[in-house]
Amino acid sequence: MKISEQVAFVTGANRGLGRYLTLELLSRGAKVYAAARNPESLDIPGAIPVKLDITNPQEVIEAAKIAQDVTLLINNAGSSTGASLLEGDLDQIHLEFNTHFLGTLSMVRSFAPLMTKNGGGSILNILSVLSWYSSGTVGAYTAAKAAEWALTNDLRLNLHSQNIRVAGLHVGFMETDMTSGLEVPKVNPLDVAKTAINGIESDVFEIIVDDASRQVQAGLAGGVAALYPQLS
Repeated sequence: MKISEQVAFVTGANRGLGRYLTLELLSRGAKVYAAARNPESLDIPGAIPVKLDITNPQEVIEAAKIAQDVTLLINNAGSSTGASLLEGDLDQIHLEFNTHFLGTLSMVRSFAPLMTKNGGGSILNILSVLSWYSSGTVGAYTAAKAAEWALTNDLRLNLHSQNIRVAGLHVGFMETDMTSGLEVPKVNPLDVAKTAINGIESDVFEIIVDDASRQVQAGLAGGVAALYPQLS
């Protein structure tokens, strides 16, 4: 896929990784719709602002009406409530799944037919190393991201015949507002954005950004004993 020939739609584009993805796409010559719940917060020259809360089905439908020429969809919008599965507020757990799973699914259901009409294209779901691994905390986020990974695999199979390639990006902690209070090693979202767009341009199905994600991916074949040795 040649990025300069694409029309991209990026969710959660007003800050963090979404902003860097939008800037990277624009720098490579793509036309970009930049979506956010508050479009007034978008200050990216050249991007087309779109009002969108991906958990609102009507707003998703309206966004698809605006961006009829899309060939590249990046599902980046996310939430992180920190909710525990056993003790967390159920509304917060619902929010995580409504955002990462149902919101992503809603976007694909609305935009995939447009992409098919436009001759095909690519979808990138921004996942996480926590799609594959649980730290025992933030269980709602981890479970929702795992569900989004399963969704990505299913969409990959079902959209292939429509000339739509579905990719997933796995990354650990990034230097964003979402992780500002965490004292852990973090990767630069600018670097993540460049890696993501390189992966799309190279037609890669799984884009693995950092060492943490590579290590967990390698451990999947070892099962529970490899990923959670403390349980042995």
